Amino acid sequence: MGEEPGPPSGSAAPPLLIVCALGIEQLALRSGGRTGAPGAFTVVRTGMGPAHARRGVAAALDREPWRDAAVIASGFCAGLAPGMHPGDLVVAEETLGGPDGPGAVTTCTGTELLVKALSRAVPGRTVHTGPLTGSAHVVRGQERADLRATGAIAVDMESAATLRTALAAGPRPVAAVRVVVDAPEHELVRIGTVRGGISAFRVLRAVLPAFFEWHRSLLLPRR
Repeated sequence: MGEEPGPPSGSAAPPLLIVCALGIEQLALRSGGRTGAPGAFTVVRTGMGPAHARRGVAAALDREPWRDAAVIASGFCAGLAPGMHPGDLVVAEETLGGPDGPGAVTTCTGTELLVKALSRAVPGRTVHTGPLTGSAHVVRGQERADLRATGAIAVDMESAATLRTALAAGPRPVAAVRVVVDAPEHELVRIGTVRGGISAFRVLRAVLPAFFEWHRSLLLPRR
């Protein structure tokens, strides 16, 4: 597990834990800068797959000052809906699956706020909302269509496990924001993968201001 210590928090705000799987995702998120961070935050790399996500998140939340952290699962994903393109954003309304089984549903916090913040942070990029489902392996061909039939709009291997594990460690705000790198008409095996990957990397590098805006919103009094 790799992580980037955030600046010490000067308020009672819960810190922000941003969780990804891959080194390239961590590099993109780290290179987004710290401007606008409302308090302590860190980017934790767990490794690929739900088992690594469970272990990495549980270990991170077992240490100070991250025990009460808000959690965002981020990185790349495979789009399931026709018309999606590399570089599109997915904001999960809920995640499906995870360590409690394929029927487990985790409701995300502040989806609408994240959509608006991402539209400002990455203008011109399409933002999709809906269920984000989990898988233990890379999804191809017919399996992609089968997952789409469940209502999910995108799939990745870590988000569902990340959010379920985070909530198992205690109540907290959770969210999942992913960048499409692979879509029905743009599968990774096709020519153009490199261009799509570069586009997705650039978008992921630009999302931190939206994450910070979401984090700041957690400090506002609720009416």
